[in-house]
Amino acid sequence: MDRRTLLLASAASLALAPTASRAEMEKLFYTPGLAEKDMADGKVVLLDFWASWCSTCRAQVRVMDALRAENPAYDKAIRFITVDWDEYGTGKLSKKLQIPRRSTLVLLKGEKELGRTVAGTSKDEIKALLDAGLAAAGA
Repeated sequence: MDRRTLLLASAASLALAPTASRAEMEKLFYTPGLAEKDMADGKVVLLDFWASWCSTCRAQVRVMDALRAENPAYDKAIRFITVDWDEYGTGKLSKKLQIPRRSTLVLLKGEKELGRTVAGTSKDEIKALLDAGLAAAGA
């Protein structure tokens, strides 16, 4: 293999290699008490009721990750917590918040619900939720 072919092959493999955005690297997974403490402290929290096998959940994550990468203020204002539906879908938190299914995003400030989307994957819908979180954090 000549040098030129080697360089082109190397560049192509780097371009195709999966890269994680900053938002993807900063995922926080729910454990009992984590979200409840943040809520008790009055923080702005976005709970993502997610399942690894759910295509709608994956679509929501892609949209949220893109929005978070575009606007770092979201990460400063909102605590993003992923709740594994298979493990906690019938747990106390899900029951308390009346979560109907996986692919539900719920935005809270303290104990007060500011908004939610169930199976919503549009950029505008999810951005509106995140913008409400920004506004609540500033209030």
